[in-house]
Parts: sequence; structure tokens; C-alpha cells
Amino acid sequence: MTLLELLQLIKQKWFFLVLLPLVFAGVTAGYCWAFMTNDYTSSVKLYILSKSDGESTTSPVTSSDLTLSQQLANDIAVLAKSDRVIDATTKTLGMTTFSGYEINVTSATTNRVITLSVTGKRPEAVAQIANELADQVADTAVEIMDLKAVNIVDTAKVPLEPSGPNRLLYTGVAFLAGIVVAIALIVLLDLINTTIRNPEEAEELLDLPILGRMPALKGKEN
Repeated sequence: MTLLELLQLIKQKWFFLVLLPLVFAGVTAGYCWAFMTNDYTSSVKLYILSKSDGESTTSPVTSSDLTLSQQLANDIAVLAKSDRVIDATTKTLGMTTFSGYEINVTSATTNRVITLSVTGKRPEAVAQIANELADQVADTAVEIMDLKAVNIVDTAKVPLEPSGPNRLLYTGVAFLAGIVVAIALIVLLDLINTTIRNPEEAEELLDLPILGRMPALKGKEN
């Protein structure tokens, strides 16, 4: 099937291309707004201070210093998700598990600031967990990694607006999926259609020459 033939099919059955995307998008939007609950995210920023910091204030920062800083940030990012830190945080908060909460730790490539984020259904809880988790990470990192300090730059605050789900994105994806399904359906209906629609198809299928054609007379009864 050529592109021109496909465009002709779509032109003939354009209602599929209009109806299906609207149905897909409408059903998805209805489900998102009716059944999906909001997620809230709260973040806290930490700054790593090694014991070598402050020893020399005149020497310039080298690439090796930045590499070491990034390695320290990556180490703390792993430490934040360790069983030791998680268990200490849940015990302090009087919780048994962080099931239902998502913990993410990200670090920049040019500094020693890492961001610890907690996502969940309760805005007050995510802020409380993020702050306590940051305290536990700081204490554990100083003890285990022999750092000078891990300072909290910005404490986590109770989020006022939800961070997800992205309902508009889901609806848009469903709309595009409806377009793909509509085109696939149009092509499928054409493939299973065995009707002979023009003389050329009849000649090709029957392997017989066309001797003549009967013109269609408009406005005349048979």
C-alpha cells in the first residue's frame, strides 16, 4: 500500500480518525481525574564538607577537586538508600516501612550539593520523612565516610501543589494512541474487504480482459 492509497483510505473513513482519538483521550482523562490520586514531593538539599576544605584558601580549585566532590556526592546518594539509614529513619518516625513513598537522590556534576526528594500521597508526611532522612544521612555519612560535615542547605517544606500524576500528559498520549489505532483499523478493514471496487481489480483477480464498461446514468430508473 502506497502513501497515496493510505491517504485516500483515511479520507474515505475520516470518522475513525476523529472518533477513536477523542474516545481514547476522553476515557483516559476521566480515569485520571476520577480515580488517580495526587502525588506530593518534598525535597531537601545537602552540602558535603570534607576535612580538607578550609585548609588552603589560596590554592585554586582543580579538576581533581571537582572529581572528588562528585564522588563524595555519589557515595552519599547511595548511602541515603541504604538499609541502615532507612531503618534508622523509620524507627525515629515511628514507622515500620516506607512502602508507598518514593525516595530519589540526585547530585550535580559540578558541585557537592545533593538533592534528596520524597514523593507520596500525604504532603505533611513527605516533608517530615525528607527532613528526618536528611538528618540520618548527614550523621551516617560523617561517621562512615570520615567527612567534616554534611550540612543541610534547605529543609523540606510541606508541598502546597501536587507533583503528579501528569494527567495532561497521559491524556495526550492516549489521544496519539487513538490516532495510531484508527489508522491501523482503517488499514485492517481495507485488507479484509473482498469487494471488487474498480475494473482494474476485476481484471487482476480474474485474469481476464475487460471488454467494455457500463456507464452509470444518474437520474434514471433501472
